[in-house]
Amino acid sequence: MIEKIRAEMEGLADAEQAAFLSRYFKTGPGEYGEGDVFRGIRVPVTRSLAKKYKVVSLSEAELLLHSRFHEDRLLALFLLVGMYPKSSGKAREDIFRLYLNNTRFINNWDLVDSSAEHIVGAFLFDKERGLLVQLAHSEILWERRIAIMSTFHYIKKQLFDDTLRIARILLRDPEDLIHKAVGWMLREIGKRDTAAEENFLMAYYREMPRTMLRYAIEKLPEARRQAYLKGTVE
Repeated sequence: MIEKIRAEMEGLADAEQAAFLSRYFKTGPGEYGEGDVFRGIRVPVTRSLAKKYKVVSLSEAELLLHSRFHEDRLLALFLLVGMYPKSSGKAREDIFRLYLNNTRFINNWDLVDSSAEHIVGAFLFDKERGLLVQLAHSEILWERRIAIMSTFHYIKKQLFDDTLRIARILLRDPEDLIHKAVGWMLREIGKRDTAAEENFLMAYYREMPRTMLRYAIEKLPEARRQAYLKGTVE
């Protein structure tokens, strides 16, 4: 089936869209997506392919994840995310292990954000989560983003401790993409429990990167936002 999928994706390729996506996802020299290659397939189309080919095997999904084309890897992750809730026990662990063994192919923010919470976060929900701390300390940008984005699974269940723990680890991360992800997750906490978010902000807002702070306070009342930005919150 893998060859059939690849053939269909080749037929959907759009050179103009590929050029746009290459710029959008920063694939130039020294940029975070350096060297990535795009077919030029829009995300809704890739999602429809995931529904069409949802019966692929785990090994076929892994082969697709190893593709040099970004959209192929995104499709593989959509397939894995679709498989996970329909699986149980050993099959879920196999998906989880495959994911962790292939993080080098989960190498852009959209790939992480569309999958981490649904696989890593879900698998670790009823388990010890020290792995998230290990990922947060990784030298690899995308593994650090996996660490914080996996906690979205817990935020949606009103559980914030893991997000706050990982946020503290990443507070001085050098990468803007981590600042954005941490700020986003703090904002998601605030949408559910303003006090929980603000307790964290009060402790750390003066030292967190500006982008992280801006993302975190985006939904707060304007006067409160300005107070944080001006450093006058007490």
